[in-house]
Amino acid sequence: MVRVLGVDPGTFSFDVCGLENGKVYYEKVIPTIEIAKDPGKLIEGLEEAGKVDLIAGPSGYGVKVTYLKDVEDPEAFALNDLLLVRKEDIESAVKKGDIGIMVYHAMVRATVEMKKRDLPVCFIPAVIHLPTVPWYRKINKIDMGTADKMCIAVLGVYDQSRRLSIDYSQVSFILVEMGFGYNAVIGVNNGRIVDGVGGTTGSMGFLTSGSLDAELVQLVGKWEKSDVFTGGASAAAGVESPQELVERAKEDDVCRSILEAMIEGVEKMVASMMVSVREPNEILLSGRLTRIKEIEEMLKERLSKYGEVRRIGWLEEVREVKEAAQGYAMVADGLAGGVFKPLIEWMKIAEASGTSLDYIVHLGKSRTTIKPLTR
Repeated sequence: MVRVLGVDPGTFSFDVCGLENGKVYYEKVIPTIEIAKDPGKLIEGLEEAGKVDLIAGPSGYGVKVTYLKDVEDPEAFALNDLLLVRKEDIESAVKKGDIGIMVYHAMVRATVEMKKRDLPVCFIPAVIHLPTVPWYRKINKIDMGTADKMCIAVLGVYDQSRRLSIDYSQVSFILVEMGFGYNAVIGVNNGRIVDGVGGTTGSMGFLTSGSLDAELVQLVGKWEKSDVFTGGASAAAGVESPQELVERAKEDDVCRSILEAMIEGVEKMVASMMVSVREPNEILLSGRLTRIKEIEEMLKERLSKYGEVRRIGWLEEVREVKEAAQGYAMVADGLAGGVFKPLIEWMKIAEASGTSLDYIVHLGKSRTTIKPLTR
């Protein structure tokens, strides 16, 4: 019997999903701001699930499969490897009350606490670490889809294979993920992730600006980590929730245009992904924003020209945890030798390697530390 947990660190909430022999036996949703204030809240949620063989912990920008027992300094590991952030940037953002960066604060504190408790935790890759993504698509990229987005693609491969009664090798789709903070699009061909547009390299999200004009980057000069979580639809429309944006868009021309810009941005990401996945079986929708009826309808109207659009299927027993948490748990199960081992092996997740910074060739201020690509 294999028993595992998956922990998805969302901008809005941490979701914990437990699998026993591949079946969901435990679910827990904890607001991110609560864990940022008290990481013990997450530990309580994990311990409430009982003894497990493995926990796929919150992995941020991702790493090759790494076990917490082998990490000597959990705080430095969380800051430098999982989050690519300086401690002072998090402290500054927390003082200002930036909601977006609360997830960073929560992840650092939780990683330290999990190490103290000697929990059986591993951290997992993001899209850029996977050997199934050609290296040339990774040049000058860091975020091609964070670990949580990779996990949703895992769920998508399982879902399509089961629903259409096809082998993993026949699975093909483009995944659209619209979370509270970021939007991302992942390309899957022959049941493996082959490309991705992450939240900081794609279009505007609800909280986040997405990719930025290099001229703007040069003009501003000095940026903080919290800037990653600003400049999106929320700031442009002056609203606090996606639902508020949708409601105001019914009567306000500015809000309507901003909502349209966000949806159009998603279509552009999907259109660009057609270069890597030329004949997708489906366009799969995932994420908190896609569960808003008006947004789902807008997406279906725009994306139907690229393929059949449908919502990603959840694991049968799930009632409340998000798609990413389900995927995290499936990865943990596969790594622990459980029911999903063949899927995780097919997608080559355990073969991930390198770091998120390995493919940067724009030297900039890191001229002395970044080496040219050798492949």
